[in-house]
Amino acid sequence: MPTLFTRIIDGEIPGTFVWRDPQAVAFMSINPLRAGHTLVVPRMEVDHWVDCPPDLRNHLFGVSQDLSRAIMEVYRPTKVGLMIAGLEVPHLHIHLVPMDGVHDLDFANAAPSVSQEELEESAGSIRSTLSSLGLEGASE
Repeated sequence: MPTLFTRIIDGEIPGTFVWRDPQAVAFMSINPLRAGHTLVVPRMEVDHWVDCPPDLRNHLFGVSQDLSRAIMEVYRPTKVGLMIAGLEVPHLHIHLVPMDGVHDLDFANAAPSVSQEELEESAGSIRSTLSSLGLEGASE
């Protein structure tokens, strides 16, 4: 049975995408820790990050770096936190969170929900910045 993230990637469940390439996608978290919280997900179903093939792992971190540059430009946080937790969905995913302190990475502070308009606004800003930075993969 496909994971929740595979179903989002395949379009069975809506997602607000900012990146798509043959190996990975990135979309906005529906329960963000902060505005701009983005998930980087491999198309391949890998549960635990330690089982990720090295070439895919390297690609995911490269995409995460590119997206973090755009997130930095849009939100102007102190840093973009990168976290692999992986307990809630058995499909490897990297959290990119604009942060000004470690408290910004506390899942207890996640928004219970955000409007589709807020997600689209965040995604549009990130996509536009990715394009202005000349980065391949920005999703339409």
